[in-house]
Amino acid sequence: MAGSPTARRRRLAIELKKLREESGLTCSQVGKELDWSGSKVNRLETGQGRVQPSDIDALCRFYETSDEMRDLLKSLAKDSKTKGWWHAHGSAVPAWFSVYVGLEQAASDLRTYQNEFIPGLLQTADYAAELSRASSDHSAEEIQRLVDVRLRRQELLAEPAPPDLWAVIHQSALLHIIGSRQVMAVQLERMLEMAKLSNVTVQILPFDAGAYPVTGTYTILGFPEQEDPDVVYREGLTDSVYLEQPTDVHLYTKAFDHLRAMALSPQRSATLIRKTLEEHSR
Repeated sequence: MAGSPTARRRRLAIELKKLREESGLTCSQVGKELDWSGSKVNRLETGQGRVQPSDIDALCRFYETSDEMRDLLKSLAKDSKTKGWWHAHGSAVPAWFSVYVGLEQAASDLRTYQNEFIPGLLQTADYAAELSRASSDHSAEEIQRLVDVRLRRQELLAEPAPPDLWAVIHQSALLHIIGSRQVMAVQLERMLEMAKLSNVTVQILPFDAGAYPVTGTYTILGFPEQEDPDVVYREGLTDSVYLEQPTDVHLYTKAFDHLRAMALSPQRSATLIRKTLEEHSR
């Protein structure tokens, strides 16, 4: 089972929706039978409502589930109420981003395409700080908190059983000077070091790659349990979008496969990064 409160809440919502769909009933019909509102059933199935043990008991009796399923749902509901490390950082992890961090902590593989900046999991503190300064009128203390969260997230790549990170980065991100050439030189050195990890693959999509799917920046998160389907994450300035429909995930997965097929090999990508590093170091 995926190992973060967010992932368990998502798994609980998935299981509850599956039970209802197998019954052939709508949220309104289930709500009417249990003397609930249809919106309450919908909230439970989308992970937006706080699930009480009594709710699980009522649903399991109604759906006539096995004792094993009831115990699983109760365990998921209990675990989903715990707090992840990111909750202690307050506004540095806004609610719309908190969901992503929780899913990221539980993922077994991360496939990301970045067309403007270096991926967050590969950023240095100075690079991340420069981006934070540019995004809003943050105080020095707020910027430090944002950077601390970014660095804390990166620790998952060095865990005993780390997720696989596959990053396709457009060449423009290497040349886009964030902060200064010195900041960029250190940042590219960091990328080269991270790319040496067995669970990290970095590919550069060069300027001369030709036409490719126009998708914008996004990340596909995969999970170790088959019951936890992949999710596509797209981030905006003040909010984010999570795509979970199989057709959407398939299209983004196909686009990512296309992008990495057009990108330079990891070895040639490292060569290009080193060449760009030398230019920034002059």
